[in-house]
Amino acid sequence: MPWIQLRLSANEDTAEKYSNMLSACGAQAVTFIDAKDTPIYEPLPGDEVTYWANTVVMGLYDASHDMDKVLNYLRSIHPDKQDMQYKLEQLEDKDWEREWMDNFHPMKFGNRLWVCPSWRDIPEPDAVNVMLDPGLAFGTGTHPTTALCLTWLDGIDLEGKTVVDFGCGSGILSLAALKLGAKKVIGIDIDPQALQASKANAERNDVADRLELYLPKDQPEFKADVVVANILAGPLRELAPTIMEYVGDKGLLALSGVLEEQAETLQEIYGQWCDMQPVTVQEEWVRLNGQRK
Repeated sequence: MPWIQLRLSANEDTAEKYSNMLSACGAQAVTFIDAKDTPIYEPLPGDEVTYWANTVVMGLYDASHDMDKVLNYLRSIHPDKQDMQYKLEQLEDKDWEREWMDNFHPMKFGNRLWVCPSWRDIPEPDAVNVMLDPGLAFGTGTHPTTALCLTWLDGIDLEGKTVVDFGCGSGILSLAALKLGAKKVIGIDIDPQALQASKANAERNDVADRLELYLPKDQPEFKADVVVANILAGPLRELAPTIMEYVGDKGLLALSGVLEEQAETLQEIYGQWCDMQPVTVQEEWVRLNGQRK
């Protein structure tokens, strides 16, 4: 069946309202996407849903639907009236699940590390391969912040080391560290769903016996050889003393989820404890890393 997609520009205050408007106009599905590539992490059960400051609300309609009638109605109730920002797109009739699968490829990070979806052939069987499928996965390596951390992990000696993955999400960094030789990883996340995803992915990669997972309220006192935190600049600022509690003597630290303009402040904060290296940039995102003094 052919489809028409209507895209409306919104923000965190109007996104849900526009979603309801599209549904009222007969949309068969409504989705939200980030217009500025700003990550938001899965809310805890019962928490209020947070939308991006620049959100695109997309309604999917049967191609035979009267879109002129839809647009006229939306303009009549839209806060900006005639200045409503929208775009209509014709979508091909495709097997969208197959299309999505076809576009997710194995990805290489550094010299040894690959992240591979289950339906693809492994490019280098003798390399370090993490098997991970996208979904409610909190990170698959496609975002620059995750890629920066994976490349860093590939470039350090993890053999026999202990690691803390602060904000573990899907567990992708934990899995990579374990596959690269880490003896033990402690994964911490505020979201129980993330811990479930990490556990399932660890079992699938045969490393679950070396991965321990905790909510912050249950997190143990632990000194690690390596600490990695791929969260956001705000939590990295607020939680700096907590994160540094995990970094052992001469331990290594990597931080990401940080935009270039936010890096200087975080370099100064973590520079109280660590000898920080120059930042590594990918697109507009950066990785900060250093070693405990």
